Amino acid sequence: MEEQIRRTVSGIRMTYVCFWLVPIIFIIYGECGGSLVGLYVEDTRMAYYAETLSILITAVCVPVSLKLFAWVLVKKINKAGIADALRLYTTWSLIRLVLLALPVWIGGATYYLTLSSTGALCAAIALTASLFCLPGEERLRRELHIDKDME
Repeated sequence: MEEQIRRTVSGIRMTYVCFWLVPIIFIIYGECGGSLVGLYVEDTRMAYYAETLSILITAVCVPVSLKLFAWVLVKKINKAGIADALRLYTTWSLIRLVLLALPVWIGGATYYLTLSSTGALCAAIALTASLFCLPGEERLRRELHIDKDME
């Protein structure tokens, strides 16, 4: 069981690192003058649509990702056996990060395509919310009610 827990935590950590690496690569590309930077800077209609989409996606995805995981943890994961609980925990952690990645990607695209700070703010909100999802063995054990003495 200890090996399963370690593999689960390792997989979730790797997913979390990838979650942060993609925006960093996107930022490096944009700051080095990528070909799409400023493509819609003079198109006010496109900027309005992109900003609105960024705000709406952020306003929906951030609270849903945090509350949905907590709800699933109580309703489904805690009622499953240990092997199923670890599998469900991994799956729902991935879903939570995907829900947080949407506003990061859309906000980043809005920022670089329209050079509007609204997109950057939405991406920053989602990245900040991801700090509430830091993976770790201690957190997994606490959320799944697994004692270290159990084997």
